[in-house]
Amino acid sequence: MTIEPHGGVLVDRIVPNDERDKTLEWAADLRKITVGERVISDIEMISNGGLSPLTGFMAEADYRAVVNDMHLANGLPWTIPITVSVSKDEAGAIADGEDVAVVNEAGDLLALLDVEEKYEYDKAERCRKVFLTDDEEHPGVSATMAMGEVLLGGPITLPGPAPHRRFTEYRLSPAETRALFVEKGWKTVVGFQTRNPIHRAHEYLQKCAMEVV
Repeated sequence: MTIEPHGGVLVDRIVPNDERDKTLEWAADLRKITVGERVISDIEMISNGGLSPLTGFMAEADYRAVVNDMHLANGLPWTIPITVSVSKDEAGAIADGEDVAVVNEAGDLLALLDVEEKYEYDKAERCRKVFLTDDEEHPGVSATMAMGEVLLGGPITLPGPAPHRRFTEYRLSPAETRALFVEKGWKTVVGFQTRNPIHRAHEYLQKCAMEVV
């Protein structure tokens, strides 16, 4: 039996196939916000349960708790804020409770966001508390300082799984990996999270972990 997901619930925010066409039709008339690659990755991870128990982008209470105390507002450990930002002008046009379409730079629909909250934040404070530096040579700091001035909090829904053309046999969701572990009868697994192609030291760490377990 596999361990429980973080927070006890494996999230799934992808619309069922039989509701997809209706969802796409409804989304066509929604206000749109455009996001970059970092947010696109977060959307996929939220939707397939990789960031369970998050069901969307953090509202202000969770954001403040994570930045200041490395926990969600309910006390669950969490160290990095998961957010989507817009400019002040964009935020001013969005009403609380409004649904917006989240699109990529090509205009393709990625997700629907139910905007429960809009709130401003201190970028420099976020960098110092999360990355322990405000040096813009740090990639996380640079990305944060380029964000919009207002954060939108609320649950997201995807009209379908995120499309991928490469390495599809390795792109397994948390639900799929759990099923695979059961199928293979594995009792212990080694996990490694990387932000770039694996280096020799990373390979060594993984081999050591496999030897230990």
